[in-house]
Amino acid sequence: MRCFMPGVAFVPALLVTWSSAAFIIPYVVAVLGGHVDPLVPYISDTGTKPPESGIFGFMINISSLLGVATMYIRYLIIEKQNESSHFISSSFNILSLCIGLMGCVGMGIVATFQELSVPSVHDIGALVAFGSGVVYITLQSIISYKSCPQWNTYLVCHIRMAISVISCVAVIPSILYGVYHCFPFTWSWFSF
Repeated sequence: MRCFMPGVAFVPALLVTWSSAAFIIPYVVAVLGGHVDPLVPYISDTGTKPPESGIFGFMINISSLLGVATMYIRYLIIEKQNESSHFISSSFNILSLCIGLMGCVGMGIVATFQELSVPSVHDIGALVAFGSGVVYITLQSIISYKSCPQWNTYLVCHIRMAISVISCVAVIPSILYGVYHCFPFTWSWFSF
């Protein structure tokens, strides 16, 4: 396969690096400032008080933009590959892109509306980000399997699907917690 988009591989690498820093730097600042317990704090707790709140918000918004760029590049690559192979419908690729972009909007909401200032909006943004992210990962895994063996190896497909399954399992407690946190009155329906 001839490379039709030279130089774009730095975008996903930058996304991973920047996003990792977006969680690590505010965590370090929050711990050094005595704002959070150093042992396994809730991610959003590391960005609730100044100065780490500003750092967290800024860096997560940049991560969201890098996520948009990465997903759009992936969309373009699949469209280009699909021209010769016709392994997936274009509408499926567009659907995947739109769901991924919803996740990026959710990340922007999380970054902009901090946990302590507007908790319900923050939690809804987190639910959108994590929920859309899991669906996006799953759809991308399906696309990978459809493009096998010409554009992917089965090993890559299996790894992507394993990440999808782990993400699906991990998002369930996150959603339950988010629903409980946003709408605590609904849990009274489940009390015996």
